[in-house]
Amino acid sequence: MPAVAGCALDDRGETICLDQPAERIISLSPGATELLFSAGAGDQVVGVSAWSDYPPEATELPQVGNSDRLDLEAIVALEPDLVVAWVDGNSGSQLTKIEALGVPVFWLEPRTFEDIASAVERLAVLSGNETAGANRAADFLEGIGQLRDRYQEARPVRVFYQVWHEPLMTINDEELIGRAIDLCGGSNVFGHLPRLVPRVSEEAVLEANPDAVLSGGEDSDDRRWLEQWRQYPDLAAVSRGNLYLIPPSLIQRPTLRMLEGTKQLCLTLEQARARL
Repeated sequence: MPAVAGCALDDRGETICLDQPAERIISLSPGATELLFSAGAGDQVVGVSAWSDYPPEATELPQVGNSDRLDLEAIVALEPDLVVAWVDGNSGSQLTKIEALGVPVFWLEPRTFEDIASAVERLAVLSGNETAGANRAADFLEGIGQLRDRYQEARPVRVFYQVWHEPLMTINDEELIGRAIDLCGGSNVFGHLPRLVPRVSEEAVLEANPDAVLSGGEDSDDRRWLEQWRQYPDLAAVSRGNLYLIPPSLIQRPTLRMLEGTKQLCLTLEQARARL
């Protein structure tokens, strides 16, 4: 391990510099946990947030709360030399208290495939795992590039992606899932909406009449949200049999596993495309 970790720019625009590679890292989101392990820093992670379920080794680590409520005493007791937080998931006021104790906080907010790769590279710098992180980031971008080349001329499939059921929520084109849909040759029927994760009504979905309805469900085997659309047999997605479940951990978490999730999404849209 090198003697100096160096500096990295976080997604709040702050430069974090460490005198030596971080040896005791706490992750405050499941996505950050995955990215740290991908960066080669798994052995240096000493605490994680709730729902950090991948890789399996992460489930054995002490938990320090969730996005709504962190256990600051538990965090301090673990004596971290780096805390990795999520811009749209963690409380800035709570993290200010951690920073006041002299613990650097590195904020992440990946919004594109390139951002995911960059996050791995930057975490690798701070943890002294530059080579491993750079290699994994490059492999990820190469895989995404291959998918982009393969589907750039594909016939469009009009897609509704359901993030949640009550209230009914979807994504726009700027959200990472929306970018994956576009990469696979899909056309997000609510892609034009201004919010990343907008609320919509059933009436709006019926009016948009998508060719396919996709959802992550609440877990990898949960088709309840999809089956509810069968009450509308005239909906194009229903009449064509295009109701698809995409494992949420592969597509709704901005990590390197989004490559696998995007591959599945592309294959799903190929199936829907054949039924148009």
